[in-house]
Amino acid sequence: MSKFRSLWQASISATKRAFAWNFEDMIPPSEKIIFSFNSKDELKKWHLYSDSEFGGLSTASLEIKDVDTGLSGIFSGNLSSDVDEGSIWRMTSSGFCGMRSKKLDGFIDLDAYDTITMKLRSDGRPYISTIYTDNWVTSPGKQEDNTWQAFIISPKDEWLEVKIPLEKYLPTWRGSVIDVDLAMNQARILGMSISVNAGVGVPGSKSEPGPFRLEIDSIKALRA
Repeated sequence: MSKFRSLWQASISATKRAFAWNFEDMIPPSEKIIFSFNSKDELKKWHLYSDSEFGGLSTASLEIKDVDTGLSGIFSGNLSSDVDEGSIWRMTSSGFCGMRSKKLDGFIDLDAYDTITMKLRSDGRPYISTIYTDNWVTSPGKQEDNTWQAFIISPKDEWLEVKIPLEKYLPTWRGSVIDVDLAMNQARILGMSISVNAGVGVPGSKSEPGPFRLEIDSIKALRA
């Protein structure tokens, strides 16, 4: 009987260990790297956009360069509020540039996370972080990405990990916050972007026309 009891106890202990291992294996890591700008191959994942597509005169570039902390992405350029007089577009003002991740084969699943963190060094301007999801029809007969935005505020010339809770991202339509009862579909994220707009900002931090520069090391998701 004692031998049977020992075998039974050993079997129970093994089952508990296996259950504990399987349970821990199912928990996602507390940190997930979404984009890392430590290789020039990262440039293939992004494209630039600006008001120049609609007659504006702003310019932007994205490079991977060796800075004092190693390789980093450098999003830079010049914001102009002027408009090309010969443009066919009826723009009365301009002044925006952005970098957006290219279309993915599938989705970024952040359902297990609650915070976006970006390690960056800025010029003190307010930048805009945008998340695109695929769960919203924005106009009759035309399906577009669901857009969520939040400001990136950081001190000038200091490396900092800026953390933005996902619940702080607001639904927007063409740059304006919309009043809808809508939850972000974190499991079906199509991509992200970082942009800068002249004349846009928050109290104490406003963007103006002129040169801009944002150095970025990585974009991650955290489970706080």
